[in-house]
Amino acid sequence: MNRRDFLSTVGAATVASIVPASALAQRSPAGYANLLVLVELKGGNDGLNTVVPYSDSEYYALRPRLAVPRDQVLQLDGRAGLHPSLEPLMALWTRRELAVVQSVGYPGANLSHFRSIEIWDTASNSNEYLGEGWLARTFAAAPAPRSFAADGVVVGGAEMGPFAGAGTRAIALTDTQQFLRQARLAAPAGVARNGALSHILRVEQDIVQAAANLNGNHAFATEFPRTPFGNAVRTASQVIASKAGVAAVKISLNGFDTHSNQPGTHARLLKDLAEGLAALRSALAEAGRWESTLIMTYAEFGRRPRENRSSGTDHGTASTHFLLGGRVKGGLYGPPPGLSRLDGNGNLPFAVDFRDVYATVIERWWGVESARALKGRFASLDIVRA
Repeated sequence: MNRRDFLSTVGAATVASIVPASALAQRSPAGYANLLVLVELKGGNDGLNTVVPYSDSEYYALRPRLAVPRDQVLQLDGRAGLHPSLEPLMALWTRRELAVVQSVGYPGANLSHFRSIEIWDTASNSNEYLGEGWLARTFAAAPAPRSFAADGVVVGGAEMGPFAGAGTRAIALTDTQQFLRQARLAAPAGVARNGALSHILRVEQDIVQAAANLNGNHAFATEFPRTPFGNAVRTASQVIASKAGVAAVKISLNGFDTHSNQPGTHARLLKDLAEGLAALRSALAEAGRWESTLIMTYAEFGRRPRENRSSGTDHGTASTHFLLGGRVKGGLYGPPPGLSRLDGNGNLPFAVDFRDVYATVIERWWGVESARALKGRFASLDIVRA
């Protein structure tokens, strides 16, 4: 295998640091012993049928065919409950290891898949275009230890998303064992005088170093779901169990753009999500990482409250997201969906800026000042224990 084939298969991102080593040495280390696992719900998850406002009559009026029947809802409190397909998460709720953040969005919401996920990945304003991901800026402000195999690992795709940006040591891979086998074939090739080639060789060298540190041979007792998402969870668990050192891992579950025939599709997706997250919790506990891991879901947007004529929902605005972990302060956060206060397009108002959630990760989980990474100050949420 030549270098071009290897780099294409592995999907490595740029890794050459633009910060002088002396500057890195002068900075106090961040709390990257705490791991972040991002779970992207690609396509825009329907928050209203994920965490159901079953006590609100407006919900049933807006969704005569799609609403989850009250007697099927897994009640969290007197107003909200989980979709029945999320039953595997109820054990985490009971243990107070699941936080549910409602009404998450941002001002001037964009309903384009491409643009809205770009906003979420870069933590930009809706009318602002930024070239670096929010995690790339976080690592630029407070670098992860150089002893780590990588700043971040993307499992199951080559889109770097929040890791995108010069100077970030991020790797994309589909299968841990395949990555390790292929990385052994990419031997360092010395020093090149050409600047562009020299950069490529530095990237390659970091990939080889990461491959040498990753170990995909951990024998889990956990049974992982035999689904694409379950495979991604298994690979992510192997990366984490390798103890090679990564600050963040990203996995994805695709298919949430439910414009038609939503009930069956959404139920299956939520079942995949819940079973995968339950397996991830089990694997992290086996590896001794549950207490030091924070799992966070996100998506480009939610769905419109009113069902459409195709038994589906169209692109919307605010939605609900989950944070899970051994040090999560479980419970409901943020106000319930404002179904009686829809805007002129029939969309929900937001109450929690998604960058508040990011500030929670950066400040409360990693102990890093967040203003530089988020291009402004946002209010972190009291969701995790120190």
